[in-house]
Amino acid sequence: MRRDIENALKSAAKRLKKVHLAELMQLPSRTDFMFQFEDLELDCTRQPLDAESLSLLLELAEKRGLARFMDAMFAGEAINLSENRPVVHCDLRAPAHLQSDAFKTLSAFAEKVRGDKNITAVVNLGIGGSDLGPAMVARALAGYHDGADCHFVGNICPTDLHDVLVQCEAHKTLFIVTSKTFTTAETLTNAKLAKAWLADAGVDSADAMVAVTAYESRARDWGLEQVFSFDEGVGGRYALWSAVGLAVMVAIGRDRFCEMLAGAHAMDCHVKTADYAQNLAVIMGLLRVWHRDYLGATSYGLMPYDQRLARFPAWAQQLEMESNGKGVDRNGKPLPHPAAPLIWGAAGTNSQHSFFQWLHQGVESVPIDILIARRPAEDWGAAWQASHKMLAINAVAQAESLALGAPNTDEPHRHFPGNRASLLLSWDKTTPYALGRLLALYEHITIISGFIWGVNSFDQWGVELGKQMAHNLQSGQGLDAFSPAARRFLKRLNRRI
Repeated sequence: MRRDIENALKSAAKRLKKVHLAELMQLPSRTDFMFQFEDLELDCTRQPLDAESLSLLLELAEKRGLARFMDAMFAGEAINLSENRPVVHCDLRAPAHLQSDAFKTLSAFAEKVRGDKNITAVVNLGIGGSDLGPAMVARALAGYHDGADCHFVGNICPTDLHDVLVQCEAHKTLFIVTSKTFTTAETLTNAKLAKAWLADAGVDSADAMVAVTAYESRARDWGLEQVFSFDEGVGGRYALWSAVGLAVMVAIGRDRFCEMLAGAHAMDCHVKTADYAQNLAVIMGLLRVWHRDYLGATSYGLMPYDQRLARFPAWAQQLEMESNGKGVDRNGKPLPHPAAPLIWGAAGTNSQHSFFQWLHQGVESVPIDILIARRPAEDWGAAWQASHKMLAINAVAQAESLALGAPNTDEPHRHFPGNRASLLLSWDKTTPYALGRLLALYEHITIISGFIWGVNSFDQWGVELGKQMAHNLQSGQGLDAFSPAARRFLKRLNRRI
C-alpha cells in the first residue's frame, strides 16, 4: 500500500509540474485551498496542489500512522527512541503547568526581578535552543517590554559578550546561564568571562548569576546557587516554553508570557482535534514532504513581513535542520531519500531588494512561506496604518508575482517565468498569544514532516562530533590524529595568543 501511494504521488507531481500555477489559481474550486484556525489564515492557493494530490498526501499521513504517533507524543510515550525519552514540551504550555510549583517559583522570581529597580539589564548566556528561541521571542515582542533591558549572548566569539557588557553596569546586571546539560563549552566559557567581569567590579557572582538547566547538580557544582530546572524530555530547540524563557518573562511579565503559552496550547489542541483535511500543521507539514520528496525542492524559504520577526527564520532553521537533518531513520537504518530541506529566509521588505531576484528569475524554483500580520503591532494613527498596509500589499504582490510571472520573449532579462510556489500565512496582530500559536504551529510542522520522513526529530547527535574534536584540540589530546593543516593552524594560533 505504501508503495502504491508513493507511486501515485510521483505521478501526481509529474502531472502538476506541467500545469502552471496561473492556471490552477483560476479554478473556481481554488478557495478549497484556504484554511483557517481562529484568526490565523493559511492560503495555499499558490501551491502546485490539487484535490487529488492533497487527498494522496492526507492518505500518506494516514497510512504511515501519523495520528497514532501524535497521540503517543501527547500521551508522554518515549517516542525519542535513540535517547529513550518522552517528548514533553507541549506539557509546558498546558494550563495545568501554570499551577505547578516549578512555574510558580519561576514566575515569582521573574516578577521579583521586574520589581527590583536596581536591576536594569538581564543577560542570557546560552547557545542553540538556549539562545535562538528566547532571543527571537524577545525581539518579536519588543513592543511589550516593560522590564529590564534584555540581552542575549550565544557566540563564543568574545566580541559578542563584549558588545553587550559595554551597555551594562555590573552592579545592576543579572546573568542567566542557560544550558540544558550545563556542559556546553560556549556557554560556560562566556559565563566564566561574565563572572570575571563581575569580580573586577566587586560584585559577588552568587548574587548576580542564576542557572537554567536540566541538570541542577552541575550548575550548583559550578558555583550557582539559584537554579531553575526543566525536564530532560524538553529538547533544546523546543525549550523556549520552559525556564529557558526566563529572560523573556522578565522582559514582558508573567501574564504576557502566559498569554504566549496559551496561544501555543491552542495550537496543540487544534493539532490534536482538527480533521487532518483542515489541520494547518498537518497540511503545512505534508507540503514540506510534497516539495522535498516529490517536487525536488532542496531548500525552503521563510519570509516574515515583520521586522520584529527577523530572527524567526534562524529559529526555524535550527528547529527544522537540527530536528530532521538526519541520514538514518528512527531505528538507525539509512534513509532511502533525503529529509529536511535547507531552511533559510529574512524579513520582508528588505529581502525583496536582496535575494528575491534569485527567487523570481533564478534557474531553481524554491517554495517559500510568506508571513504577515494584517494589523500593525503599534497603531500611532493613519500614517502608521497606511505604512503597514503598504507592507502587507508588498507581501501579497510577491506571492502573486512569483506565481503568475510576466512573460517577455522580446527581452529575456525582463522575462519572469512565474510558477513559483508560496503560501501566505496571516493573522490579525502579533500579540503574545498570536506569537505562541505561530511558533507552536512551526514546531508541529517539523514534527509531522519528520515523522513522515521516518526520522527521530528529537535527538541531535550530528552536533557532537565537531564539539568533541574542538575539545580534543583545545586540550592537545591526540593531535596526531588531525590533519597537517589543522596542526599548522594551531601552531600559528599558539604563537599569537
